[in-house]
This record gives sequence, C-alpha cells and structure tokens, in this order.
Amino acid sequence: MNLNQKITPFHLDVLKEIGNIGAGNAATALSVLIGKHIDMKVPNVRIVTFDEMLELAGGHDQIVTAVFLRVDGDATGSMFFILPIEQATKYVQKLTGDESFSFDTPPYSELGLSAMQELGNILTGSYLSSLVDFTGLDLSPSVPSISIDMAGAIISYGLLELSQTQDYAIVIDTALEEDSRRDDVKGHFFLLPDPDSFSIIFNKLGVEMHD
Repeated sequence: MNLNQKITPFHLDVLKEIGNIGAGNAATALSVLIGKHIDMKVPNVRIVTFDEMLELAGGHDQIVTAVFLRVDGDATGSMFFILPIEQATKYVQKLTGDESFSFDTPPYSELGLSAMQELGNILTGSYLSSLVDFTGLDLSPSVPSISIDMAGAIISYGLLELSQTQDYAIVIDTALEEDSRRDDVKGHFFLLPDPDSFSIIFNKLGVEMHD
C-alpha cells in the first residue's frame, strides 16, 4: 500500500488544522513587521509526488524564490517555502518600502534578500512550532537558506539533502492577505518528512497509518 492509499481525508484535516494555527501565528508576526494587518489562510493541504511539487512551483524551468531548511530531532525531514518571482517581489516591496526592488534580475539587494529570508523564517518557524505543540515531538530547524533559481534545481538540491529515498511531500497552500484584500500573496509550503517520519508524526497525532 503506497502513501496516498494510507493517508485519509482525516489525516489531511489534522494537517490543515496544524497549518492554520501555524499560519495564524505567522500572520501575527508579519503584521508587526509590516505595520499592517495581515491575514493568512491555509486553503488546502494535500500529499503530492515530487513531480507534482515541480508542477505546483510552476514547472522545472520556472524561476522562483525559495527558503529551504532541514528539520532535526524526533521526526527528521526538509522544509521549503516557494514563491513565484512576482509574488516574492511584492512581499519584499511591502516589507522594505522599496518599490524599485525586484527579483527579476541580479544582483539583489542584501535588504531584499534578508526580507525574503525573514518571511521564510517566520513561516517555517510558525508551522514547525505548531507541529511541535500538537505532537510533543522534539523538532529543531536548521538555519534557512534562500535561493533564486529554477524550481527544478532548487527542489533537486533539497532532495539530495534528504540522503534517503522518499516519493511524497506534504504541501500546505499559503495565502497571505493584506487589509482584507484576498489572495494578496500566494505561495506553497512543502514539508518533506524523511521516510520513517510520516508514521512518527501521525502516530503522535493519534491517527495511526495502517499498512
């Protein structure tokens, strides 16, 4: 039985609840940084293959911005936050107040890169903290790294970091809305648990994955 057959809608509902709590915490932190009310929702959570990850990121050759980190502890894995170039540019402009900033062509300003990394820090940290609160697992993130490159190259690098065979990722769709304007910034948050970590996480949530 493959992973898609093991994971039920109830499993996904549990992950969505964790995601929404993490999103709420992230929205609070972003509102303080930007000085404007930010709302963040998780409209969908699903299990996808790595090929589907690439499709969600816009395709192998699509240039994106991504924040990547490893998760250590009781349930190891990798985390990505991926935004299209235009969406990442919009966020950095809002945070820095620099309307001229763009991720279209390098070199990129250090201020802009720092702002993008901070978005990744806040989101990944909030989601991970929510997962820790729900499961009681000991999980700690590595220092995040930021990349602006083709989606295929970024995701392939992340998979090399896994150093294990894994075919699936959890994708948490993320929508940031400023001052009640819907779909202001959209992105995808990917959690790639190492092979043994899926069952560890769900067992701690009280929703065992049966063979």
